[in-house]
Amino acid sequence: MNAPFGIRHAAADTFAMVVFCFITGMCIEVFISEMTLEQSLASRLLSIPVNIVIALPYGFYRDAFLRLGRRFGDNPLIRNVCDLMAYVSFQSPVYAGILWSVGATTEQIITAVTSNILISCGLGVVYGHFLDICRRWFRVPGYYA
Repeated sequence: MNAPFGIRHAAADTFAMVVFCFITGMCIEVFISEMTLEQSLASRLLSIPVNIVIALPYGFYRDAFLRLGRRFGDNPLIRNVCDLMAYVSFQSPVYAGILWSVGATTEQIITAVTSNILISCGLGVVYGHFLDICRRWFRVPGYYA
């Protein structure tokens, strides 16, 4: 799955990042961190351009984790751990910055980022699968038959 860079690759990674982060971020912010709907919408709207900028670098970052993981074996557990580690280590600092910039309190930021890290045990894996699906939808070389 080491797909060469191209417009389809960039479009798939960007689409996946924007859609996934908008939905999951809003759920975490409103239902867990008790941010207001207005704060969450501001955060989510600010996250769109940020996610556009970081989508492709994150895709490369994740792919590097997957390549490293394949050195230890080619099984779903290793792949899921790699997805989890890539997602948490890349997204947490970005997410904290977004929340800070929209005026979330320190307590809200800590709660949201901590919740996101805990939830990322599932989210990172789900996002990895969603990203692979988007890459197939966009016919990224190496991701579709």
